Amino acid sequence: MPDHSSQRLLGILEALLGPKGCPWDKEQTPRSLADYLVEETHELVEAIRSDNPEEVREELGDVWFLLLFVGALMERAGAFTIDEALEQAAAKMVRRHPHVFADAKFRDLDALWANWEKEKKKEKNTRAPFEGIPASLPPLLKAYRLHSKAARLGFTWQDEDGVREQMDRKWREWEQAEAVGDREDACAEFGDYLFTLVEFGRRKGHKANEALDLANRKFLARFEREPSDGSLS
Repeated sequence: MPDHSSQRLLGILEALLGPKGCPWDKEQTPRSLADYLVEETHELVEAIRSDNPEEVREELGDVWFLLLFVGALMERAGAFTIDEALEQAAAKMVRRHPHVFADAKFRDLDALWANWEKEKKKEKNTRAPFEGIPASLPPLLKAYRLHSKAARLGFTWQDEDGVREQMDRKWREWEQAEAVGDREDACAEFGDYLFTLVEFGRRKGHKANEALDLANRKFLARFEREPSDGSLS
């Protein structure tokens, strides 16, 4: 970790939050910074997917500053220190990778993931298998995470043919709902189809959120390259 740079940022934060600091910064709370953190993280993801190292560097710095900002506010409130948060993360990673930091051996990746889930369950002391997936995740990303975790638990289709059959079934059910003009049911059936499509992509090694983002970029690039006359043909 670049300790010197982090300490410099922390020094800047101390000045911003100090008696002669910035009025806006001094009004902030971890809750008020949450939306800024989400926005900056999206900008970082966009820079990464654009393969632009200069933008990645800038956006990574912005995200890191906000993380330190939240940490500094928590520390001031007496909740925990930044060092405690980092130490907890380090201990967690060591604990979840016994095949790297201890002498554990796993027969395959599935066994490794099973141990990962077991460690997470012990850490969180949770009973619900999907409890660790944030409710606020974007829907496509959330669907991917749900399918990924369900697969580790064995709660999924046995093979790709089963997923294909489900996709075909859900497509027909959507068409039927559309045909009778039931918009609410059609929306639900279309959602079921998308949910199954996300799983099919996952099995092929594709993340739906990333794939759709790529499609959006291709569409915008095509529009800018070929002014539209109102048709995609």
